[in-house]
Amino acid sequence: MLPPQTSAAPRSSVGLPLQVHVCLFDLDGVLTSTAALHAKAWKQMFDDFLRARSASARTQFAEFDLERDYGLYVDGKPRDAGTRSFLASRGIRLPEGREDDPAEADTIRGLGRRKNEIYLSLLREEGAQVYPGSAHYLHAVRALGFRTAVVTSSKNCREVITSAGIADQFDARVDGILAAQDHLEGKPAPDTFLEAARELAAAPAESAVFEDALSGVEAGRAGRFGYVVGVDRVGQAEALRSHGADVVVSDLAELLAAP
Repeated sequence: MLPPQTSAAPRSSVGLPLQVHVCLFDLDGVLTSTAALHAKAWKQMFDDFLRARSASARTQFAEFDLERDYGLYVDGKPRDAGTRSFLASRGIRLPEGREDDPAEADTIRGLGRRKNEIYLSLLREEGAQVYPGSAHYLHAVRALGFRTAVVTSSKNCREVITSAGIADQFDARVDGILAAQDHLEGKPAPDTFLEAARELAAAPAESAVFEDALSGVEAGRAGRFGYVVGVDRVGQAEALRSHGADVVVSDLAELLAAP
């Protein structure tokens, strides 16, 4: 793992190195509060699955731990990778299944579909809310003429940014649908961020990555981007730094006051 950059180079009025003029934003947890909906959906799906499996095998049920399991195995990863990663941590192997597996199927694809159906139900009920500081920061960088992209493993990106009212704030969108179509590796591989920079005709060194997930920060560092901003919503500032963040903030608006 490469160490965080420590350069004391001058910063722009939006808290970024002067060579950076492109911003690549993760969605859930950075721009919108939908990370909480995702976490809730993962927990409901996994707990239902684990409870039924324990009842069938007559073993003790051990719930999905939001504080530990979500960050370690699921957060920031493509849906199937997150499902596979958590199950492996419990010593569970399931068939991959097919893309059209129903939500009832006990396969990787089936559990992923089950989680997504729960998430979409929660999204319809509660809506997607943009963090006020993130909305302010988006407007600030765009007012300076910076190009922007949303980069997420979610296949529901269009619905979320439309629900949050920020769909017009991006020049490019690289989401789970595009990643699957173009066979892009998910985070912590840098592929999706690199694709977003390419679509905006920018070099990685000219681009900043904004991430709240450890895997996303790793992706930003692996891609040798000009600046990696860790967004700490859950008290993991030190972990974000150790995984490669150049700076960690609890809200993007903090960058507007940065020297």
